[in-house]
Amino acid sequence: MLTATYLAEKFALAVPYDQYVLTGTEEQQRRWRQFHELVKLTESQRVLIGGFARDMKVLVVSGIWCGDCVEQCPILQKIAEANPRIDLRFVDRDQQKDLSDQAKICGGNRVPVVLFLSEDNELCGIAGDRTLQRYRAITARQLGASCPTGLVPPGQAEVALAVQEWVDQFERIALMLRLSSRLRKLHGD
Repeated sequence: MLTATYLAEKFALAVPYDQYVLTGTEEQQRRWRQFHELVKLTESQRVLIGGFARDMKVLVVSGIWCGDCVEQCPILQKIAEANPRIDLRFVDRDQQKDLSDQAKICGGNRVPVVLFLSEDNELCGIAGDRTLQRYRAITARQLGASCPTGLVPPGQAEVALAVQEWVDQFERIALMLRLSSRLRKLHGD
């Protein structure tokens, strides 16, 4: 079960973004760096994220080899860079099989899967494996393959839509944490 104790243990094993990217081959690292450079937050997104008032832990079950991860995880990192209260960490799906088995989406071990946690490791939400805009784009292009390669990055408009969807996810959790009666009592606010 995804208890606070279990999630705290998994979070302690997880690594920051830069360290995670270094687990890949040179080519995988290049793809992750290339996509990270494409991701831009608007000024209003930076202001919004910068105003999050509670600590948020974000645990990502990922695969360094995964094209969807190449196109989603750098967005998560850019969001985390906008507020030091966001502690973003990554685990490899295949190395943490017990966690990925508990965080299945549509009955499968998909990646990336994002687990949003409170400061005391309570599960607040799960998101992944793709954003709505990504599913729409894949459907519109009729790629046929179930997983992109990450070889060719999507266009800037598609990236901007994905960034906004992830910002919305983070904002939802930030508001949940801010309004939590348990956390308001803990912080006296």
